[in-house]
Amino acid sequence: MEVFAKYLAGIDNPDHRDRTEEILAWVANKFPNLEPQIKWNTPMFSDHGTFIIGFSTAKHHLSVSPEEVCIAHFADDIVQAGYSATKGLFRIPWNKPVNYELLEKIIEFNIQDKADCSTFWRK
Repeated sequence: MEVFAKYLAGIDNPDHRDRTEEILAWVANKFPNLEPQIKWNTPMFSDHGTFIIGFSTAKHHLSVSPEEVCIAHFADDIVQAGYSATKGLFRIPWNKPVNYELLEKIIEFNIQDKADCSTFWRK
């Protein structure tokens, strides 16, 4: 998790910092095979060189980016969790609970769906 230390230190709101650190640590512990890294100034996880999931902080939420295919696949689950979404990300408001079951399903989907992917992003 040291790879995320500088990013986390840059989050001014201590509650947002703690929540972000909690989520990143959860991903790292739940999926130890994923590589934690910082790209484009945001924390993300990859598998055999291919993007799996990324996160970024905003004033009112944590953005979760699992790629468009994943957002479309889990659109109903994202809405049911009470999160808003665009075609490329969904938002976990700071004042709402984290749906770790949904995060787990999304990450597992991307790992399986991109098992044979040889590029960072889907083509």
